[in-house]
Amino acid sequence: MTDGADWYGAAPSRLDADSLDGERLDGGRLDPARAPVPEYGKGSLADLLPTLAAGQGVPGFAAAIPELAPADRNCVFLIDGLGWEQIRAHADEAPFLASLLGSSRGGTGRPITAGFPSTTATSLASVGTGTVPADHGLLGYTVRDPATGALMNQLRWKPWTDPHAWQPHATVFRLAHEAGVHTAQVSSPAFADTPLTRVALSGGTFHGRLSGEDRMDLAAEQLAAGDRSLVYTYYSEVDGNGHRFGVDSDAWRGQLMYADRLAQRLAEQLPPRCALYVTADHGMIDIPFDEESRIDFDEDWALRAGVALLGGEGRARHVYAVPGAAADVLAVWQDVLGEQFWVASREEAVAAGWFGPPGAVDPRTHGRIGDVVAAARDDVVVTASVAEPRESVMVGMHGSMTPVEQLVPLIEVRS
Repeated sequence: MTDGADWYGAAPSRLDADSLDGERLDGGRLDPARAPVPEYGKGSLADLLPTLAAGQGVPGFAAAIPELAPADRNCVFLIDGLGWEQIRAHADEAPFLASLLGSSRGGTGRPITAGFPSTTATSLASVGTGTVPADHGLLGYTVRDPATGALMNQLRWKPWTDPHAWQPHATVFRLAHEAGVHTAQVSSPAFADTPLTRVALSGGTFHGRLSGEDRMDLAAEQLAAGDRSLVYTYYSEVDGNGHRFGVDSDAWRGQLMYADRLAQRLAEQLPPRCALYVTADHGMIDIPFDEESRIDFDEDWALRAGVALLGGEGRARHVYAVPGAAADVLAVWQDVLGEQFWVASREEAVAAGWFGPPGAVDPRTHGRIGDVVAAARDDVVVTASVAEPRESVMVGMHGSMTPVEQLVPLIEVRS
């Protein structure tokens, strides 16, 4: 796993100019084969719960992150939108979490990678199923359903699709529960029975609590309820305020301070023989409101040519071509965006390992990937002002493979 001295430790959303030399092809286009793909199999979100379950003796799992010592009781606290780089840049607002970053400070925190795209639906499915996006199939914010030809929003689950047909893998929570581990999820009551919860986070018992403090207190109670326990809890408003007001806004900083206090509150209540892991589903980057930074697909005739559907989100686009036009669409997107985005064909992205180990994609999910996939490297997005009016005016965004989006904390506290 790389550390802060390497590419993933670069300043948020920026790399040294010298580091681009090996990433560009003739003509200045970014090479999609050299994109910094997630650390699948050794340091990604998909590896966390299988490692914890293996340490609890749940059959069928192996420790993909071997440096995590087994614990009888494990808790995962996922703070939506709180990337590793955001904690590093805002240590004053998150003193508890920042104090645990890196062995150089005597802490037990380090970064792992979210997975691609670095977005909530994809990451939560990776966490809960312990499988990579290529396997679970939640491959972005919106993707095309090959059975209907329509875009499927995998966060809001629209249009309705049978959840377990869309994502058939059992969750780690369910398998741990069946193996005798006391298993629970503690989150907002609004998430009790959503399709995303069913396919990614179900198993054992769900406990809905409105306040963050109540969630932390109940998570601690659930940890103590079994000799072996696996508990998940969640907080969303760091992400929500980042989208609305931007990372580093007063509103975002206030939410970071609150989330830091929640993490400390939970850590101070851990029962014996317990490990708490604070992590996130993605980081976030603020995008300027100018024409160079926000390229409007709905107003750009060149990018629209030959495109039947535009999926994904601003920094991680799935582009679905009309029949016979895929090669032309790829050439145009590479020509227009190739110096700012890694732009790949479906086959190139799969071969490069964007969605999982190189070349490995479940046939069930293969057709959900765009004919063209575009991942932003620079501080730029492809918006769709007509089709996606709400998403297009967000300040903070995420989805791609830059450090500020891709790196998430894995902060450990033991009792």
